[in-house]
Amino acid sequence: MNPVIQRRVQLGLLVVGITITAMAFSLVAGCFKNDSAIEASKATVMAEVVSVDALHAAVDFQTPDGSFHSPRFGLLYPTELSEGQRISIEYAAYNPDLARPTGRTAMLSIIPGLSVAVVGWVVVGLLMVGVAEFSRRRNRRTAETAGDTEPSDADSSGADSAGADEESLSPR
Repeated sequence: MNPVIQRRVQLGLLVVGITITAMAFSLVAGCFKNDSAIEASKATVMAEVVSVDALHAAVDFQTPDGSFHSPRFGLLYPTELSEGQRISIEYAAYNPDLARPTGRTAMLSIIPGLSVAVVGWVVVGLLMVGVAEFSRRRNRRTAETAGDTEPSDADSSGADSAGADEESLSPR
């Protein structure tokens, strides 16, 4: 592989790794921002879990002013909930769509965020090593192929070149 192309591919992989890391840290920072917004105007109520899937839990709850809410994007940190369960939730009084189960915080986002960054860098690192190894093997194969043809060309061209030199020196 051409060294310029190899370098560009590896720089592209480096950019991908940096982007994945930035996304992972943004995920964690967003969770801490949401938690600080809830802590700034925290209200606590009982809610009923309406539906649950792997990444989402929908709940219905009534605020002290009597209005019913169901956060559009579900609860923050929705693990280990089951449909029909009644749980205590904390929400931002000024924004009832920002809600989490009582006792859960952004600390739960650190391990997933770090694991995304680590797995991303492992994949990028393996791809970089793969590109370098591919390039090294291809260059070695090219050098071996060129090395096999050069000695046979040199033997036959050595005799021809002596005759060619005599012809070029003759005054015709």
